[in-house]
Amino acid sequence: MITTLHIKNIGIIEELTIDLNKGLNVLTGETGAGKTLIIDALSILSGGRFSKEMIRKGETNSFIEACLYLPKNSQAIDGNIIVSREVNTNGRNLCKINGRMVTVNELKQFMTNVIEIHGQNDNQSLLNNQYHLNYLDGFIGEKLKDKKEYNAYYEAYCKIEKQLEENYGDEKERERKLDLLQYQYDEIKQANLKNGEEEQLETQRRIILNSEKITENLKQTDIALGENAIDAISLAIRSLEKIENLDSRYKNTASNLKNIYYELQEIAREITTVRQETEFNDHERNEIEERLDIINNLKRKYGNTITEILDYKKNIKSEIEHIKNLETYINKLKLEKQQLQEKMEVLANNLHTIRTQEAMNLSQKINKELEELEMKNAKIHVKVEKQDIFNKHGIDTVTFYIQTNLGEDEKELSKIASGGEISRIMLGIKTVLAGTDEVPILIFDEIDTGISGKVANSVAQKLHHISSKHQVLCISHLPNIAAMADENYFISKNVVNERTNTHIKQLDETEILQEIARISSGEVNEISLRYAQELRNKKVS
Repeated sequence: MITTLHIKNIGIIEELTIDLNKGLNVLTGETGAGKTLIIDALSILSGGRFSKEMIRKGETNSFIEACLYLPKNSQAIDGNIIVSREVNTNGRNLCKINGRMVTVNELKQFMTNVIEIHGQNDNQSLLNNQYHLNYLDGFIGEKLKDKKEYNAYYEAYCKIEKQLEENYGDEKERERKLDLLQYQYDEIKQANLKNGEEEQLETQRRIILNSEKITENLKQTDIALGENAIDAISLAIRSLEKIENLDSRYKNTASNLKNIYYELQEIAREITTVRQETEFNDHERNEIEERLDIINNLKRKYGNTITEILDYKKNIKSEIEHIKNLETYINKLKLEKQQLQEKMEVLANNLHTIRTQEAMNLSQKINKELEELEMKNAKIHVKVEKQDIFNKHGIDTVTFYIQTNLGEDEKELSKIASGGEISRIMLGIKTVLAGTDEVPILIFDEIDTGISGKVANSVAQKLHHISSKHQVLCISHLPNIAAMADENYFISKNVVNERTNTHIKQLDETEILQEIARISSGEVNEISLRYAQELRNKKVS
């Protein structure tokens, strides 16, 4: 149930806080005072669409927050959940559930199981065929004893179907996948890649591209060493040898020069060898370029490095072996799937039989409610139809059909009924399903439009009946409904500083009688108060 609702900057509502209670909560008041804005705010809080024009003039945002008590909800702490939504003029939404930010869709998904709003233009669940099977199954209840077992089989069935899909689908698909993987494997294998090969080839390529420059400089280095430096050092050594006996310093210097001489000779030989290695021909250059092209082509397909390509080759080899050995595994899955299908078919047929029988019962009960709501010529037909494929509910689809007038063909409810009819039909359905419907909060926005007299009494009684199992919020102009309320709220508006603002007041018993008198006759007098008391006395305790 909603325990507290806070609304800020919605239309003429500047700021409003409502403490709500169990049972039937009826909101009455002046025309244009903002009653429907409260329902609009709850619709926005439930993830509904929001127009920037709804933001109060001069303000930059609207804010709606509700404290919910949902003892069975996993997101609740001691059953309490705070849900809020802030909408700004720039279109930015800020939605929260217990302080955790969520998207509008997440908020809508959560609130779908909490609140249903029914009015002239807001009966989506009744008009959406996807909900019809849930209505029927909720009505049937424990008689659908096979449903739990069927759901377990269906879950296993879906798991196997997913496994079959993940194993490359049908046989043709597996063959196509195998051919592709084999081609990729052969392409990489034929390339005979080696780690470090690319770096080595790139180095050779740089040398080839600069071979002329390298050769010329190595030549000059070779000449400088062989013809100049080595000969000069040799001459210096011979000169020092002639005087090395005269002073130990000359002998040490001569020894050092000899070491340098031998090192230079070794360097000169290395330079000569390098000069020979830098002599490339066009054939060698083309081979290197072609090899690098092969590597780059494989990198574009299979990885950023040779290591990644080789890892990919290893992986697809394992995948090829897996596919080749799939037949036994696939056959095992297919057998399990067939066994599940046989079990599901038996259970689904049982569910279909029960649904077909109970659909007639539900139709009769709803039609009885419609008679009491003065829709005697309207006939609901809850139709159960078999499908060719399994779904999570069995093999059935359920659709609500209606015949609004005698002699006419029945049509889908969503395609024929008017807004007022839809509201009364929903009230009839909710009355029948009051004990099984799991949505805890029901909101009826001016469901009494266009009705009076006996129908008004019937609507009031049914709302009160539903409120024994749900928290019900109802905007009404009828004294019959106001008199049945467990809690009454009066909505009014006033003007302060040339701005209109909405106010709400929870009424005590004296004020309730005065309000029932007002909406019954337009004025509060002895006669209207006596009538109000009579209506109030009819309220079921």
